[in-house]
Amino acid sequence: MLSFAPALRLAPLLAGLLLVCLPLGSLAQGEPQTRLARIKVGAGMHLIDTQLAQTPEQRQIGLMWRKDLPQNEGMLFIFEQPSVQCFWMRNTLTALTAAFVDEDGTIVNLEDMKPQTDDSHCSAKPVRFVLEMNQGWFKKRGIQAGFKLTGPTFKP
Repeated sequence: MLSFAPALRLAPLLAGLLLVCLPLGSLAQGEPQTRLARIKVGAGMHLIDTQLAQTPEQRQIGLMWRKDLPQNEGMLFIFEQPSVQCFWMRNTLTALTAAFVDEDGTIVNLEDMKPQTDDSHCSAKPVRFVLEMNQGWFKKRGIQAGFKLTGPTFKP
């Protein structure tokens, strides 16, 4: 006769290991991602603390479910190669502006986006990066298309 007693004693340990081993991107529905890698991006005399959305799952979640975004913080979406990028605001609770950014850090175009909409906002040409900031952040600082951002991800 087989006994499952030893296996049953290990069940809580195995369940705990499973929770520890889940990727950080595997978040419960409705939970913001706040533990992404970060870098500093320069916008003239302004320094932006950016979270990096680098994987397809991180990019898909983006800033969803965040109740607020600190003033000089944003999210930089990094794509493997330049292409036309389109963003929407499903489950995103704050108004944002998306800066569509070329490989060298030049802002191609800016798009204001309303919270909790599926309206599509696209880059004017293929880009490798999209920087999302609180709506009005770029305008308040006089930053517009043609402005060059600096940081370790942009090619000189």
